[in-house]
Amino acid sequence: MKLATLKDGTRDGTLVVVRRGLTAYTPAKAVAPTLQAALENWTTAEPALRKLAEALEAGAVASTPLDTANLMAPLPRSYEWVDGSAYLNHVRLVRKARNAEPPPTLEIDPLVYQGGGSGHLGPKDDIVLFDEAWGCDFESEVGVILGDVPQGTTASEAGKHVRLLLLVNDVTLRNLIPAELAKGFGFFQGKPATGFSPVAVTPDELGPAWKDGRVHLKLKTELNGRVVGDCHAGPEMHFSFFDLIQHIARTRSFSAGTLLGSGTVSNEDRAAGISCLAEARMIETIEQGKPVTPFMKWGDSVRISMAGPDGASVFGAIEQKVVHP
Repeated sequence: MKLATLKDGTRDGTLVVVRRGLTAYTPAKAVAPTLQAALENWTTAEPALRKLAEALEAGAVASTPLDTANLMAPLPRSYEWVDGSAYLNHVRLVRKARNAEPPPTLEIDPLVYQGGGSGHLGPKDDIVLFDEAWGCDFESEVGVILGDVPQGTTASEAGKHVRLLLLVNDVTLRNLIPAELAKGFGFFQGKPATGFSPVAVTPDELGPAWKDGRVHLKLKTELNGRVVGDCHAGPEMHFSFFDLIQHIARTRSFSAGTLLGSGTVSNEDRAAGISCLAEARMIETIEQGKPVTPFMKWGDSVRISMAGPDGASVFGAIEQKVVHP
């Protein structure tokens, strides 16, 4: 089942069910007005939404052609947006880029930060950048939308709390981060609004590609129309989503509608390319002595997508352009 949120002039939009081929949609207002409402009543909403999805596939309900420009983020705003850093190759490279050592607990204790949830970017919303000197970077990721997660949830229990999966562009202002971290109090200004894929899908849509709390598919990133990354999201995800859920739930519970990101998808094989510019710059520093690749400028665009085993798009594409305000 594939769900999306249609722009309707309100902050939370209208929940719609999307045809598997991403060609059309039908409103789901009779089940739930918004995705947040559906998540809060998932026990009753999910079977009703699935029934509607089946009717849509069969052509048994009225539908409208899908234009992803008319979509908001699946969750236009969320109670919590928590992002991990589950790909250790990325952590090691980026830490080197700012002359910082990875923590000694890198392989046993996940890294996470909490971002802003009050206004997420839709799949074709612009990235508004006030100053190019801030070092605008994309970060291509996979994410999950959670149901209610009790405090103390273990990794073995975590799967039942994963409602939906989606793609993420965790926009980062790289040049603001070192000074923020030097204060010893984490990210804030360096993490502006985050972008999300057109649709969020239930785990069963991925079939065997959803395994052990990981998405075993390739995540493609294109910068200004050129493929810069085709990284496999599965094997090198050191901490699974189940591990990340256990970590964040150690001391508190989470409400339905919480967004949790994987962190930048990264592979040790250089041939796979990159999912963020910081990695390219670090590799250049290692190989050439200095970074050459610039961060994103006004007018640059990024496209993030993932195909299933059949080659068809799973989530639709994030397609964003950096613009001057």
